[in-house]
Amino acid sequence: MWNRKEEAAPARPPQATPAVQPPGRTAEPLPVPNTSAVIGKAVTIKGEIYSEEDLFIDGKVEGLLELKDHKLTVGPNGRADSNITAREVVVQGTVHGNIDAQQKITIRKDGNVVGNIKTTGIIIEDDAYFKGSIDIVMKTGK
Repeated sequence: MWNRKEEAAPARPPQATPAVQPPGRTAEPLPVPNTSAVIGKAVTIKGEIYSEEDLFIDGKVEGLLELKDHKLTVGPNGRADSNITAREVVVQGTVHGNIDAQQKITIRKDGNVVGNIKTTGIIIEDDAYFKGSIDIVMKTGK
């Protein structure tokens, strides 16, 4: 009892100390968009845009927009004075120009489209504005 050696306690891993953040920084990482490019509402672009990823426009674009196999979203502050070719188009803002979508076009509430549409599927929500013609084409199947 008195001569017993203290049993060695199992070794504990050292406690992790919290990382010190520089002033003005948060510990949480910023969300990363799902491989989509963004044109912010303070940006104006004049010219042709070719994209190999999804694109979100909340600023102003004048010129051709081509996103062959990708989705284009015109945000609530967005304006595109453009002819558009994309896999899918969602309009929450304003588009003046023709739209050619391989799969679907969605004009959301408060969306505004003036131009001709060619697609395999279309959704026009209540309170959306559309002026032009619609050409529904057959899906090219396998």
